Amino acid sequence: MKLRSLQQLFIEELQDLYSAEDQILTVLPDIAANAASKELREALCQHVLQTRDHLTRLDRIFDQLGPKVNREARKCRGMEGILKDGQGIAKPYSDSDVRDAGIIAATQLVEHYEISGYGSASAHAALLGHAAWAGMLQATLSEEKEADRKLTHLAERINAETTAA
Repeated sequence: MKLRSLQQLFIEELQDLYSAEDQILTVLPDIAANAASKELREALCQHVLQTRDHLTRLDRIFDQLGPKVNREARKCRGMEGILKDGQGIAKPYSDSDVRDAGIIAATQLVEHYEISGYGSASAHAALLGHAAWAGMLQATLSEEKEADRKLTHLAERINAETTAA
């Protein structure tokens, strides 16, 4: 589809994010279940709860956009690929530290995709004069950045344990 306006781009970004978050809710619990580290498992389970909040925020924006805008009109192929790769990484390693390092790497790809998407959507909402929406999207962006920081901290510890073994 040829984009004709910033508003149309913004709506497509929201649809992409909605699809991405919905896919994360489906896959992340399974990835978390394969984590050996209790701390990693808890961080991923916490992110599942946050993801529900992220979808709620997106729902509120879509509700205000009205019934002509279908929140499920797009499938986020980028997130689909990232999650598929993450599921593959979460299982094949017999060494639990290596598996956890792989899970962290895969889930950080998820976070980075979301950080990029929410950053753009928030900026576009502000440009379009939707300050409240920009604020909601910015709140999600902040949570995604914090999740990424937690994963980085876990990676530093788990990767050190993996190389020491």
